[in-house]
Amino acid sequence: MRFTYCPDCGSKLELRQLGDEENVPWCVECGKPWFPVFPCAVIALVYDENKKVLLLQQNYISNQFRNLVSGYIVPGERAEETMIREIREETGLEVKEWSLRGTWWFPKKEMMMIGFMARVDRGELKLSSEVDGASWHDASEAITLVHQKPTSTSRILTQMFLDEILPSGDVE
Repeated sequence: MRFTYCPDCGSKLELRQLGDEENVPWCVECGKPWFPVFPCAVIALVYDENKKVLLLQQNYISNQFRNLVSGYIVPGERAEETMIREIREETGLEVKEWSLRGTWWFPKKEMMMIGFMARVDRGELKLSSEVDGASWHDASEAITLVHQKPTSTSRILTQMFLDEILPSGDVE
């Protein structure tokens, strides 16, 4: 979100140079900048002890592609806390170990995606109401079920996982 008016006092903002930054929205009345803000979300490739990938069916997101676990970071929450919470909420599974894999800008929703890989012990799935189904897949199959756009964060994380478990490029 880009501010035109000060959220505190309502004055029209003017653009100023602030340090190395040009065209920063500035409130003359409050004497402070209003940089653009955007939502942040996590996305996690969940896998089990046998390196099977858990994919979700979430019809409100897509009827065509499967999804990785994802969710918005709430104020006061760290990204890794969000990832653990979202996996528990959406699948009922507990994270045993995890790693941060990168960040990606998602232009369609103008938000930052923070990507993780998270290992769980396979157990009974307890799906949330926002999940229409879930299933375990070999990574080589999972890569064909997520969004096929090369910039898709789901695809990028799944390809990273596939490259790590099959470093020589062998097919499962």
